[in-house]
Amino acid sequence: MLILGLDPSLSCTGWGLVRAEASRLSHVANGEVKTHAKAPMAERLDHLHSAIAAVIAAHAPDRAAAEEVFVNKNPQSTLKLAQARGAVLAACGAANLSVNEHSARLVKKSVVGTGGADKAQVQAMLKVLLPGAEIAGADAADALAVAIADAHLSPR
Repeated sequence: MLILGLDPSLSCTGWGLVRAEASRLSHVANGEVKTHAKAPMAERLDHLHSAIAAVIAAHAPDRAAAEEVFVNKNPQSTLKLAQARGAVLAACGAANLSVNEHSARLVKKSVVGTGGADKAQVQAMLKVLLPGAEIAGADAADALAVAIADAHLSPR
C-alpha cells in the first residue's frame, strides 16, 4: 500500500509517500511545494493543485491522508489554509484518490505515542521509523507523519 501524506498550507505544502507492507513502513519520497507570497491567490492555488497532481501522477499512490482542518485565532489564516487544503484535496479527487483525514493530535499520538508531542519529537521519531530518509523540510516531515499515522490508523 502506497500512502501519500499531505500537510496543506498556502505558503508551503508538504507531501510524503510511505509504503506500508503489513507492519513494515518504508520511505518512498517527500517534498514541499512553496508558493510566492505576493502572487495572486488563484495563481498560488493553481500551483499547489498542479504540483500535487504531478506527485500523484508520478507515484500513483493507493490512497492519501491529510490532517483535519483546525481553526486558527486569525480567521484570515484559517480561510487561507482552507483554500490551500481545497486545492490539494481537489488534486486527489481529480485522480480518484480517496483521502483519509486525521486530527493533528491523533497523528502525533500515532507516530510519537503522545498527542501533545512537539515538532522536534515527531521529526526524531521519523528518523527511527524511516531510517536514512532525506526529509525536505518541516512540512515534508509533517506530511510523512500523516502518512505513517494513516498506515497505523486505516490499514487496508
